[in-house]
Amino acid sequence: MKPNSGTLVINIMNGGKAEAYEGVYQCTARNERGAAISNNIVIRPSRSPLWTKERLEPNQVREGDSLVLHCRPPVGLPPPIIFWMDNAFQRLPQSERVSQGLNGDLYFSNVQPEDTREDYICYARFNHTQTIQQKQPISVKVFSMDSLNDTIAANLSDTDIYGAKPVTERQPVLLTPTGSTSTKVELRGSVLLLECIAAGLPTPAIHWIKEGGELPDNRTFFENFKKTLKIIDVSEADSGNYKCIARNILGSAHHVISVTVKAAPYWITAPRNLVLSPGEDGTLICRANGNPKPNISWLANGVPIAIAPEDPSRKVDGDTIIFSHVQERSSAVYQCNASNEYGYLLANAFVNVLAEPPRILTPANKLYQVIADSPALLDCAYFGSPKPEIEWFKGVKGSILRGNEYIFHDNGTLEIPVAQKDSAGTYTCVARNELGKIQNEVQLEVKDPTMIIKQPEYKVIQRYGQVSFECIIKYDSTLLPTVIWLKDNDELPDDERFLVGKDNLTIMNVTDKDDGTYTCIVNTTLDSVSASAVLTVVAAPPTPAIIYARPNPPFDLELTGQLERSVELSWVPGDDNNSPITTFVIEYEDGLHEPGVWHYQTEVPGTQTTVQLKLSPYVNYSFRVIAVNEIGRSQPSEPSEQYLTKSAKPDENPSNVQGIGSEPDNLVITWESLTGFQSNGPGLQYKVSWRQKDVDDEWTSVIVANVSKYIVSGTPTFAPYEVKVQALNDLGYAPEPSEVIGHSGEDLPMVAPGNVQVHVVNSTLAKVHWDPVPLKTVRGHLQGYKVYYWKVQSLSRRSRRHVEKKILTFRGNKTFGMLPGLEPYSSYKLNVRVVNGKGEGPASPDKVFKTPEGVPSSPSFLKITNPTLDSLTLEWGSPTHPNGVLTSYILKFQPINNTHELGPLVEIRIPANESTLILKNLNYSTRYKFYFNAQTSVGSGSQITEEAVTIMDEGKMAGVLRPAVGAGKVQPLYPRIRNVTTAAAETYANISWEYEGPDHANFYIEYGVAGSKEDWKKEIVNGSRSFFVLKGLTPGTAYKVRVGAEGLSGFRSSEDVFETGPAMASRQVDIATQGWFIGLMCAVALLILILLIVCFIRRNKGGKYPVKEKEDAHADPEIQPMKEDDGTFGEYSDAEDHKPLKKGSRTPSDRTVKKEDSDDSLVDYGEGVNGQFNEDGSFIGQYSGKKEKEPAEGNESSEAPSPVNAMNSFV
Repeated sequence: MKPNSGTLVINIMNGGKAEAYEGVYQCTARNERGAAISNNIVIRPSRSPLWTKERLEPNQVREGDSLVLHCRPPVGLPPPIIFWMDNAFQRLPQSERVSQGLNGDLYFSNVQPEDTREDYICYARFNHTQTIQQKQPISVKVFSMDSLNDTIAANLSDTDIYGAKPVTERQPVLLTPTGSTSTKVELRGSVLLLECIAAGLPTPAIHWIKEGGELPDNRTFFENFKKTLKIIDVSEADSGNYKCIARNILGSAHHVISVTVKAAPYWITAPRNLVLSPGEDGTLICRANGNPKPNISWLANGVPIAIAPEDPSRKVDGDTIIFSHVQERSSAVYQCNASNEYGYLLANAFVNVLAEPPRILTPANKLYQVIADSPALLDCAYFGSPKPEIEWFKGVKGSILRGNEYIFHDNGTLEIPVAQKDSAGTYTCVARNELGKIQNEVQLEVKDPTMIIKQPEYKVIQRYGQVSFECIIKYDSTLLPTVIWLKDNDELPDDERFLVGKDNLTIMNVTDKDDGTYTCIVNTTLDSVSASAVLTVVAAPPTPAIIYARPNPPFDLELTGQLERSVELSWVPGDDNNSPITTFVIEYEDGLHEPGVWHYQTEVPGTQTTVQLKLSPYVNYSFRVIAVNEIGRSQPSEPSEQYLTKSAKPDENPSNVQGIGSEPDNLVITWESLTGFQSNGPGLQYKVSWRQKDVDDEWTSVIVANVSKYIVSGTPTFAPYEVKVQALNDLGYAPEPSEVIGHSGEDLPMVAPGNVQVHVVNSTLAKVHWDPVPLKTVRGHLQGYKVYYWKVQSLSRRSRRHVEKKILTFRGNKTFGMLPGLEPYSSYKLNVRVVNGKGEGPASPDKVFKTPEGVPSSPSFLKITNPTLDSLTLEWGSPTHPNGVLTSYILKFQPINNTHELGPLVEIRIPANESTLILKNLNYSTRYKFYFNAQTSVGSGSQITEEAVTIMDEGKMAGVLRPAVGAGKVQPLYPRIRNVTTAAAETYANISWEYEGPDHANFYIEYGVAGSKEDWKKEIVNGSRSFFVLKGLTPGTAYKVRVGAEGLSGFRSSEDVFETGPAMASRQVDIATQGWFIGLMCAVALLILILLIVCFIRRNKGGKYPVKEKEDAHADPEIQPMKEDDGTFGEYSDAEDHKPLKKGSRTPSDRTVKKEDSDDSLVDYGEGVNGQFNEDGSFIGQYSGKKEKEPAEGNESSEAPSPVNAMNSFV
């Protein structure tokens, strides 16, 4: 044994036999603290025995038959390498027909005449002894069918029947292995070799499959003409049945090899040295795996722990030793032995019980210098037991350093991530434990960074000219800078033409060879900066125009300095084509995982032609380089040579780990799998671990294949779980993953909210309260509460209708909500349900509530009939929505003179059960305006307006021709707009009105928020329609609206007020809003419109209006008919007697318009104020049935109805 060493030297060069030293050796190192032992070392002498003598008979075989030449080499240590050669020491050629087996034998699937020879020689090479042993030559003679037939023919007469059978083709038969099945055991991590060699004619082809699986990618290789299957780095997943199939045109044969992969012990957690102070606790953990499961045994100072001196602070628990309240005498070296039938592991771990006061190893007053805005690391190397606590102070009497601006490392180092000028000063490190305290001071100086404030610039200079590059710097006054100039990353040429000044570089008498990149480098003891510029030398004028183009691709890529995680790549730039290269882009291809796909790696400045590349494990790299200039990118270079990095443990774990149950009794754990590039090695798997949170439970783990989901069954409903997923491959585990919180599956809530109370705020709004359900009964993520409510009946009509349930959802753990949009004086029901991610829970008992009375809507209509000299008859309809019990009607009216001035207002209260009223004692030939509304106990509703006129006295009526029809009706005055009605939804409202006056009036709508002082908003109505849809309204807002006509100054309808509906209640979808239905109705309306136009044209051909005789009888010019063009009164000419009837001629002589003349109004077909909204908020007044009209009298109207009226007529 060497002096002062544990090395044992065995020297047999001077005599002695190696066999004398054969055996098992083990080293033990011992001192007063304990004893450590080494692994067993086995020494065996190499052997290269001679071939046993044997008599070899010549092999005579018929052409086409199979043949095996046995080698049977002597048993050596290590085993020899076998090969076949001839007498000339030339290797015998091998092919699919002739090949050497794993046992060294030479197999012929079928022999041919050219196989005849006498020098088949098997050689055994023993590498360790550097000797080669030769077997005696083997003779093979092949009889061909032709020669055999010639021999038989020579010995028989011509009359004899002779002739050997020709070569017969045969189906495959396996020469090795024999039988239909066999078994093989291989160790984890080694190479699996399976062999199948078959006989047959023609020569069979061999094919391999794995039953119930696929051969592993990237680890499977075929050798010896596919007769040998080779799988490297085998693992337990490679166990299974492998089938080889030999096939030719006549058939096939197969053999199944059952492979079992065993494993010698390998570490999961090897024991590590442990330093404890007296009284502390600690553990030694020794965990290993293998197949079969290894046995764990412990030794103390090389002695089995069962017979080692007893230590009361030590307790052995399987693969763990637990230390409690250790003392200094507990120091020892422990050995862990993990063994099975295939091998063993041995590891030493020193448990050192030490009591030492703190010591600081960093020199006192050490000076640290850093550049501003860079990190500063102040060391405080320490030692002590128990482990000292480290604190840092700044200044002599400074306070302890804390906060995000400092980073405190476990080794005592203080890191200032971004040092500023005010960070300079004295820093004190204090180390203390139970046995004492010590401190040390260090100094920090922060310097200004070195900067190049004026960098060299790109220059183009003519040949034989002079050029200068500037490099002006700014630096810290306490630092001494040095400036170096380089040309193309090399020293400047030794030429007196290059003049280096303090702040510049000047080149005199420039030549072509001066073309290149010049770099100014400024170095100090703490930092270094550089700047480059390109010099382009051009010929003196005249010169042809320079052609600029993309650079040529780089070439001669070379890889050097190959390490496990890095490699250096260099290349030669291609021609820049008169535009300097600014950047080189480096890309890589992973031939192992993504062949043919190139990825971005990095990029470097155009002046750089080498780069150090960071690599990942288990990647087959190829690199290429692309040059870039101002014109564009070059073509990629040719790929570099391939470089396969070694495998390693995964560096990262799967991302986006989640635990979400899909059923009430499971937990679905999902994650984003690692890519092949991230796997770092073969055999990528995942260790999925979970345990129920807030329960004293151990982690449950399972290792799964390369998938992205695992389902845990049998979990309690909606229980929190801690989940983590760790990647592993054949080389080990990734770092410990972080934990995420998930939940098992949700189930429907169990109970309904209780104590549901309703507080009616007003006639259209109610507030509902409820008690929250216990969170345990929610059985899921609480999403909120849903309130179902519906109208049972109206208290005023006592009539039921289709129940339309509305739903309001209140998010979160709210316990109250508002129910808007209720109908006054109605009975409602509601219930409340809790909602989670699975759905709704049971409903609470139905709660009944009633809304109070409200103000009614306007009366459905107001008609004025039977005019006399001093009386008018009024008829009206009750409100569509009474919203309570009607108490009375209020009628207000006042006279209007010719200047539209209003007279005194008269008010009459009418009982609620009345529907007609005769007003007497009125002035003759006077126009009156009427205001009419209904009342409940709450108040008055919106009013409806109308105008009418009493007839003239008898004296003035003597010379007037009374109209033939309609004399009993009041003729309304025009122009006027009346019966403005609105039907509002959430964000829009349908406005309709009745118009009487000159034709071709252009209407407009003015609207605004009720009670607001803002200006009215104006919308123009296209054409002469009597309806319009206002869009873009705010839900739940009251609006005012009025209708006007262009050209009639100051002429508008009275105002109407409406309110848009609430946005929260859900509605049912009606067929009237479906696209197919609206399209169908539009098509039908178009057809009807075309038919009406045709009828109108045919009816007006040759039509006359015989009123000439009647006009002659009218002496009063005020009652002459109105002209069509300007609305003024005039006479008819004789020429007009033969023209079709004009619209102006429809006016009767008493200046009133008959009801029949406007019988196509929207009110008649859309029921006026009775227009309603469908369940989804769409207005259906335009599509409702036409009202019953009074009998028509007089001449029929020649005016074609509008498209809207045509649609209404159809419906």
